[in-house]
Amino acid sequence: MQPRLKSGLFVRALIRRAEVNGAQAYVLRKGSEEAGAVFIKVARLDGTAVVLNQAPGPDGERVWARPLGESADEAKVTAYFERQIKYDPDLWIVEIEDRQGRAFVDEKVV
Repeated sequence: MQPRLKSGLFVRALIRRAEVNGAQAYVLRKGSEEAGAVFIKVARLDGTAVVLNQAPGPDGERVWARPLGESADEAKVTAYFERQIKYDPDLWIVEIEDRQGRAFVDEKVV
């Protein structure tokens, strides 16, 4: 298992990577700087979005899962995040606005 970056550092790097590649990225919710879970909302700017959260893969590697599937509307995404915040109030939510639906993460998206 490889070491993980602190959540705050990872979020800042993710935002920078998105912006360098022509997308916009924002922190919707700031969580624990040290170890808060990170959720990514990739808004396609057509009323739909993909939500990603980190999960362990079958071989122990970290992957990004799509808990709401390939696409969800804004109402579903909002309700999902509200439930997650009740479970873990230290989580981060990063929104990336990208018509192509790019998440700008290195790990595999499953």
